[in-house]
Amino acid sequence: MDNVHILLVEDDTAQNELIAAMLSAEGFTVTATFSVEEAIVALKADNRISLIFSDWKLGQLSGLELLEFTRKNNFPVGIVIATAYGSIDHAALAIEKGADDYLAKPFQRQELLLALAKANKANQLRLTNQTLNSQLSQQDSMVDLIGSAPCMQKVFQRIEKVASTNATVLISGESGTGKELAARALHKISPRKNSPFIAINCGAIPESIAEAELFGAKKGAFTGANQDKLGKFAAADGGTLFLDEVAELSPQLQTKLLRFLQEGVITPLGCHQEVALDVRVIAASHKQLLAQVEEGLFREDLYYRLNVVPIHMPALRERSEDIGKLIHYFKDKFSQQYGGNIEPLSAHTLKQLLSYPWPGNVRQLSNCIERYALLGDEDELLESLTHENGQLQQGDQYILPSEGIDWHQFERDILLQSLKRCENNKTAAAKLLGLSYKAFLYRLEKHQI
Repeated sequence: MDNVHILLVEDDTAQNELIAAMLSAEGFTVTATFSVEEAIVALKADNRISLIFSDWKLGQLSGLELLEFTRKNNFPVGIVIATAYGSIDHAALAIEKGADDYLAKPFQRQELLLALAKANKANQLRLTNQTLNSQLSQQDSMVDLIGSAPCMQKVFQRIEKVASTNATVLISGESGTGKELAARALHKISPRKNSPFIAINCGAIPESIAEAELFGAKKGAFTGANQDKLGKFAAADGGTLFLDEVAELSPQLQTKLLRFLQEGVITPLGCHQEVALDVRVIAASHKQLLAQVEEGLFREDLYYRLNVVPIHMPALRERSEDIGKLIHYFKDKFSQQYGGNIEPLSAHTLKQLLSYPWPGNVRQLSNCIERYALLGDEDELLESLTHENGQLQQGDQYILPSEGIDWHQFERDILLQSLKRCENNKTAAAKLLGLSYKAFLYRLEKHQI
């Protein structure tokens, strides 16, 4: 066990020196102490210590009390207790309190090494279990983010990497892809998880009250302000503020948001004093913010402040292998919600659902399965797909949705789909889209694909 760092606790000077020399010769790094008090100080000062070998009787305090201290305070160490009395009662008590092994004095060198090896293995198993439990806890917090597709695994990995930080995150993706779910997952596995998560749709706030809604207002600041109003930023103090559809903020509010991100302060309406807040900002938009910047609709400096860590939520058509899992998940969810069993979908209906392009993404799929859970009518479920969003093709004609489309995102998706269908053969993908190879490469570069 080379490079294992062991804390030796033995109040007999000769024994301490003898055991320390023996362990050093076996490749251990040894910190030798002579009392429980010294051992605790050493344990707190050096997080490399992974094993403790302690005598039972140590002056006023005992090795048992050291054992209880380490377990109570969750020090990640393996522990072996030695006693000169050879008492079965002492051994049983030590094991009951959390020791990994015990030795009766006098002991042989090989007995000591075996006991330490056992304690080290037990400690490694504990650490592995803690890591697995932590990962399971994080996965539980992302339970609504279903997906095993590679693009979704990238989302999960990025969420786990940045959740523990205070970095500002910008989540992109079409409507219905789960941007708010990703933001909530970030919050739930972050150190802020016990503090507020406040979500607001910037496009849903009337412009006349948007500033007060976000930044608060003092009584009398505007007509109808009969009392102080707590804004969303202040409500999220210590926690996370999720700004959905951030592209809809007016230029004035973009400026105030930028100031908060730079300085951590806001000024409520009608107030002459700045208020310092501790809020992590997560923003999202279904629009291409960089395109908005190029068109002069969104501040460039604000874009780069928000886009510290980008997370892209893929469209459902980009992860078709997850559709079956999502159908199963939503069936279970609505079965529990409405208190009844949902009839299995026929093979024909499943085939239709798996091949449908889902322009409304996961939200549209959820709505369809909820409708089926309530009505139990497969024909109506399939019929609804031909009417929702005006997105289905009729013959060779593409039907433009009444609300229009995001052309930049649409073109990018078509390029990605052509590459996927042609297994990344660019020549074949260009031919599939009726483009010259040069024109196809130009568009790939334009979209940074």
